Amino acid sequence: MLTSEAVRPDLPHISTSLPGPKARSVIERDAAVLSPSYTRGYPLVAARGEGAIVEDVDGNRFLDFNAGIAVVAAGHCHPKVVKAIQDQAARLIHMSGTDFYYENMVTLAEKLASIVPGGGPRRVYFGNSGTEAVEAAMKMARYHTGRDKFIAFLGAFHGRTLGSLSLTASKSVQRQHFGPLVPGVQHLSYPYCYRCPVNQRVETCKVECLLQAEQLFKTILPAEEVAAIVLEPIQGEGGYVVPPRKFFDELQALARRHGLLLIADEVQSGMGRTGKMWASQHFDFTPDIITIAKGIASGMPLSATVARAGVMEWKPGAHASTFGGNPVAVAASLATIELLEETLVENAARIGAHILGRIADWPSRFPHVGDVRGRGLMIGIEFVRDAQSRERAPEIRNRVEQLAFERGLLVLGAGQNSMRLCPPLVVSRDQADFAVDTLEQCLKLAHQG
Repeated sequence: MLTSEAVRPDLPHISTSLPGPKARSVIERDAAVLSPSYTRGYPLVAARGEGAIVEDVDGNRFLDFNAGIAVVAAGHCHPKVVKAIQDQAARLIHMSGTDFYYENMVTLAEKLASIVPGGGPRRVYFGNSGTEAVEAAMKMARYHTGRDKFIAFLGAFHGRTLGSLSLTASKSVQRQHFGPLVPGVQHLSYPYCYRCPVNQRVETCKVECLLQAEQLFKTILPAEEVAAIVLEPIQGEGGYVVPPRKFFDELQALARRHGLLLIADEVQSGMGRTGKMWASQHFDFTPDIITIAKGIASGMPLSATVARAGVMEWKPGAHASTFGGNPVAVAASLATIELLEETLVENAARIGAHILGRIADWPSRFPHVGDVRGRGLMIGIEFVRDAQSRERAPEIRNRVEQLAFERGLLVLGAGQNSMRLCPPLVVSRDQADFAVDTLEQCLKLAHQG
């Protein structure tokens, strides 16, 4: 443990065994009443947060490299976000924007319409979560095209409600026992550079997954029945996988050839996480529909589905949400976007580049690290048995995750054998260095035993 710096308020400090006595009590109560479907990687019982620091109920302080699962873009309890929430809650908490009007909902829609990729008029639908944004996108694509089928990608995570779950292909447990799902979804391989026998990071690569799509159109899936292709520009739960630029060029050409809509799921990769406001911008990718959630309101429940105005042309009553666009959540979002545009997107790019620079040689230094990849503060580390076989090693990833927790660093897995680094976008260089130093210690210990 980095005890020489542990007393600093912006760095971890562990003063009890983990979990501590108060945490153990909460965990015992939780086990009796909460759904066992929740996934808890380690026994953190959060009590408060500030910036990139989370304190548990026993007073232990942790450095959060999860950002509440890529949600608190502006950090935990940013003063500007807190003030926006408090001020709005004192004026109006709820009125239901699907039946009535209120101004800040319009203001946020105008802002989102102006900053999503591509030009031209945009319209916005508000929900409460990422899966709702994806469900709205699916319904909208069917409504607009008159087609009923979709193409998605292996490794994708788009949500857990039945429509979005039909697109999800990250872990079998997420779909097990929930069939039949929405019919008409075909999954293609995602361009996974590290696993490809030919290095797909170079621009001369063949994007095999899109060749698969053309084969599907010739055999079992008439292109004329496909409403849209749905993808994460950078896969999240699938392992923080970054495709080559050529994938997006050929994807857009494929969609134009067959009259398909393109839906970009930016629920995890959007709102500045990758060092640009949208991951799509790294690839000059212009989707017809974009889904947004997680970091949009720094912890308040809010999502948005933003589409070309000509695509979002459904009639009143076709789709709605009681709580979507809640005035308090909207106020938090407006404050968050202001902070992102002022400094946080730039900070994500700068600190992300620093972290990637420090860990770039890990595959050559640590036998259990097969790959490091990412953009901005959306960074993935892949764990393998050894450099020769490159066999996936989720148990080593889990061991490093636990060792990091014991040292005050909160990280989580993604995909079968990857670890994600997705701290709040306010994270400092010192905090980034602490995280990298701690993970290096954990990697050495994992190798030893």
